Amino acid sequence: MLKQAKGRIGRNAVLLALMEEEEETEIIAHLDALEWRYCKGKVGSMELQKIVASIETAAKRNHIVNSELYREMHALYHAVLEAVSGVTRGQVELGDLMRTVGLRFAVVRGKPYENSDEGEWIAVALYGTIGAPIRGLEHETIGLGINHI
Repeated sequence: MLKQAKGRIGRNAVLLALMEEEEETEIIAHLDALEWRYCKGKVGSMELQKIVASIETAAKRNHIVNSELYREMHALYHAVLEAVSGVTRGQVELGDLMRTVGLRFAVVRGKPYENSDEGEWIAVALYGTIGAPIRGLEHETIGLGINHI
């Protein structure tokens, strides 16, 4: 059984990204109880733009962010870039360096602070592999980005 903490939006996003579909029942129940919004998906590419676009598209389609509000898209964008920076160890480049990623992602939005005046925050977690574009020559990687909305 997972021990959850209300204010740990990043931890919840990482757990959701790490878990296989059959394992995620408890974390989803926890997020639903908090009335937090979330989605998850997969993306693989040698192009950073495709990774950003996949996560943004999933967040829009699942009503995590409102694409007509700049502040929401801006917060998501920065959380994605922070997570990608972790995955790429600070060198936010892929194809130009002859490396590719295969990632699962989770986006979680909620109010992680007891004082609701602190507002909503968004977390993006990425987990998967990175390496040369040759099967078997990759290793695990993880990244997390959190931003206020």
